[in-house]
This record gives sequence, C-alpha cells and structure tokens, in this order.
Amino acid sequence: MGSFKTNQGKVSKGSESLTGSRLIFHSLFVLLLPLIIAWFGISVAGAAALVLLGLAWRWAITLSGILAPAKIPDLELETIAASHFVEKVRWCMDRLGLDYTERQVVGVLKVFFTGRTVPQLKIRTGMVRSTIGNSPEILRYLWATNVVELGEKADFLKPTGERLSLERKLDRYGVDLQVWVYYHILGDRKLTQHAWGCHSPSIPFWQRYVVVAIYPVLKALMIRAFKISDRHYAKAVANIENLLAETDQRLADGGDSILAGDTTNFTDFTFASLSALWLQPEKFANGRAAAVRVDRDRVSAAMRADIERWIDRYPNATGFINRLYETER
Repeated sequence: MGSFKTNQGKVSKGSESLTGSRLIFHSLFVLLLPLIIAWFGISVAGAAALVLLGLAWRWAITLSGILAPAKIPDLELETIAASHFVEKVRWCMDRLGLDYTERQVVGVLKVFFTGRTVPQLKIRTGMVRSTIGNSPEILRYLWATNVVELGEKADFLKPTGERLSLERKLDRYGVDLQVWVYYHILGDRKLTQHAWGCHSPSIPFWQRYVVVAIYPVLKALMIRAFKISDRHYAKAVANIENLLAETDQRLADGGDSILAGDTTNFTDFTFASLSALWLQPEKFANGRAAAVRVDRDRVSAAMRADIERWIDRYPNATGFINRLYETER
C-alpha cells in the first residue's frame, strides 16, 4: 500500500451566503407574522398587506440571487465536521485533488427543521446551482465528472458491481454506528453539544446558540429518529461486530483492499471513514474536525469498553484503518 498525496478543501468560517442570510430573516418574518397580527390587532386588510409584503420580499430575494448572485464556490461541500459519512466524501474529493470549499453546519438542525441531511455537494454552473445529497450519489457524480479528465487518478471511484455491493453493506454499518454513538453520548449534554460543533468557530454562531437553547427537544427527536433503546443498541452492536469480524477475516492476508485482488478504492476509504467514528485516528478530516474531536478518555466507561473490545478483537481491521489514515490521508 503506497502513499498517495492529496489536496484538501478550504473550510469556510461560520458564514452563510448573502441569499442564505436573507432567507433566514424572511423565514423568521413568516413564523412571527401570526403573532404580529394577533399582538397588534391588525385588521384583515392590514394582514393581507403584510402577506403581500412577505411575498414581495421573497420574490426580491430570488431576484437578487439572479441579478446580483453571491460569490459562491463552484464546488461546496456542506458538512457536519465529525460525520463519518462526510469523511467518506471528503476523503475522496481530497484524493481527486478537487478545489472545493467545505461549509460546516449543525446537521441536526438541518435534518429536523429543513428536512435536509449532510453531506450535500453543491455545484455551481453559471447562475444555476445544483445539489446532490447522500454519500453514494455524490461519489457516483465525482466518478462520472472526473474520469475523463483525471483518467487513472479517478479509477479508485470506479463503481464496479462488487464495490457497490460492499458499499451498501458498509453504509448500513455506518447507520448502526450512529445508533451506537448516540446511545452512549446523548445523556451527556455538554459532550453531545461539543460533538455537534457548539464550540467550533466554523459553525454559524446562531446555529450554535440554537442547539444549546433547544437541546432537550433535539435529544428527544434524535432518540425517536434513531430508535435509541437498550434493545436497538444491542442489535446495532451485533451488526457492527458481524461487519468487523467479516472485514477482519478479509484483511487477514494483509492486502491493499478489503476486496481481494483489488487495489485500494472508495470502499476501503468508506470503511476507514465510518470506523473513524469509534477509532478516532489522528488524521481524521486532516485537521478540519479538530474543534469537535472527542478524545477517548472523555467518553463513558461503557463506550470506551466497546472501543477497546473492538481494537483487541479485530486487529487486522484496526491496523488497516490506521494504515490507510497514515499513508492515504
């Protein structure tokens, strides 16, 4: 397994685009409009005028985005800094050497208040901006748009049937890891807020304050969304350990890839990225997640016991992850 030099994207410093900021204020106006009308006893005609004002305001925002578009990058990756699915995409983009900007957000707010998940890749072509969500779809886009220009450099993204089958299995492992981590940390408010980016200057300040203010609500939503319970945790751990045991066996020959006979490819980076959620390699995100890093001595004894058991029980898999981070990241 030889080393491979990569570039890395730039992280924007906790800012929204001009259009995005205007939309936030407009959304607040819409939310507060019923209260304003009730509080001031505004007549039906006055209420209708306010509604028309809101519509005109929204149209003006759209028009400003067309006539005077904000200076936005051609490629922008919207992320949760600590996300293992984000790291999967981030790693592949870095390996391709793409020039992109990473915009970090508190993803839990995006999920529950806008219905959007991360990672999201935003592509600008002229005045048009398209968005692709979900890590597998983003990797397919990266392969399709770079294979001609980059040639062999993009071969690690080639979506063969065997690779796609393994990726689906690994992504299910990634979801089980989400259940595992939230089972352990949601009861520790300060730790969870730290992991979500409440102390990170790269996160928009208003998002950090909202998370702190409504944490009990977000915690309840996360428990419901991921079905966090003793039973579901036990099932997730069993699935995780089955995947780790299978992968450990595949890697017993010390090869360059989980897939025997294959070269190092996106499935290997996927496994390493997802597993970084529990192994926490030093080179995770190439330093772009330093503000949200959670050291092992900070987590609960039960969570630490799981991690230490996996390190001890699956040495081939653990060694492979560490080698990939050392030589390929």
